[in-house]
Amino acid sequence: MATKAWTTLTGLRAQSLKAWNSGALLREVLEPSGLYPRRRSLKRPTAAELLSDYAAVRAWAAELSSGAGAYSLETVEIGRRTVGPNAIPAAAVFATVEDEIGFVGTARDVGVFQSLTEGLAGLDPRLVDWITRRPLKLLELGPDALTAARVALWLRDNPAPGIYVRQLSLPGVHTKFIERHRPVIDQMLADIGSSPGDQEMYAGDDELESSNHDAGLDDGAGRTPAARFARRHGFLHPPELVRFRLLDPGTDLFGGARDITVTAEAFSRLRLPVDTVIATENQVNFLALPDRLGTLALYGGGYGFSSLRDAAWLRDCRVLYWGDIDSHGFRILDQLRAVHPHVESVLMDEQTLLAHKDVWGTEATPSRAALTRLTAAEAALYEALGNSDYGSNVRLEQELIDWGWALKQLED
Repeated sequence: MATKAWTTLTGLRAQSLKAWNSGALLREVLEPSGLYPRRRSLKRPTAAELLSDYAAVRAWAAELSSGAGAYSLETVEIGRRTVGPNAIPAAAVFATVEDEIGFVGTARDVGVFQSLTEGLAGLDPRLVDWITRRPLKLLELGPDALTAARVALWLRDNPAPGIYVRQLSLPGVHTKFIERHRPVIDQMLADIGSSPGDQEMYAGDDELESSNHDAGLDDGAGRTPAARFARRHGFLHPPELVRFRLLDPGTDLFGGARDITVTAEAFSRLRLPVDTVIATENQVNFLALPDRLGTLALYGGGYGFSSLRDAAWLRDCRVLYWGDIDSHGFRILDQLRAVHPHVESVLMDEQTLLAHKDVWGTEATPSRAALTRLTAAEAALYEALGNSDYGSNVRLEQELIDWGWALKQLED
């Protein structure tokens, strides 16, 4: 007999827990919608099942009755023509949302939630809108939610402060706090902003903060979440830096120094005697590249090539990009070409991939983005990796490529 189809006490609690995890129960506490008394239907035995296993049905009904302190049971009569009329549970009815929360076992959280809600509403009643959308986030944050709200209020009242985040003098607020709670601060600011334009400005920041991979080269808003936050709110932020090596031993422009770090702005104004640029994400590869006439090596570090956006002089150079053979390597290449369409890939081909099967790894979070700036061969390899044609989420990290193989390809 398929007793698994019947709603058990555990199954009923799972229904209520799902409502809790979605925030629905806390939203009901905050703004009652009239749903309670709330009826939750139960999958129950048929008359045939009652006849074939009367004891199992009685045990099932008894278990549901044991939890009836939090709810009442509606019953329905079955079995009149077989074993005689029997009333079995058909639905559990929660009189109040507090009863259902108690059934889930989270009643203590309600008091905390209400206290935090009162505190936020006291700072600005419009923050209740933020709570309504993210009730569980409020519980997760606890008192930090009040501190984040005070930061949002300060930003509303002090647009474009022209200071570093480090200089923000509010109780309990420091740089690390801002780093942890940037999305929450922006979400709250969207609700308490002084104009509709403010709300539009911050509405999409959840997505901006969700992944560094989404920063891109052509977002126009700074490479890192911290840089974007600073720019949005008028804070000062340390400038982006560009690190490069002059591979030509005959170049003597910086007092003999060949490993140079400058601001992105200074890099954009450089006029160097080079005709080839090799950009790589891996620091060891960057440091190990051998001497080469008229060549400069650039260190990017993942999606860290946004600093090249304003370096117009690169358009007069041959630019080679050496990245990992994985979805994000091709995505970085695609974004580089949004700024410098003439960029060529190197060591990012199927031949290199297949020659290094023994060091293949697995890409944890592959990108599924549509890339429009790849060559036909690059696009085919990107698609094959995405389709797991070589295996599940295969990747080849650039630092694992045989150095002799790499040098030969770079010389061509």
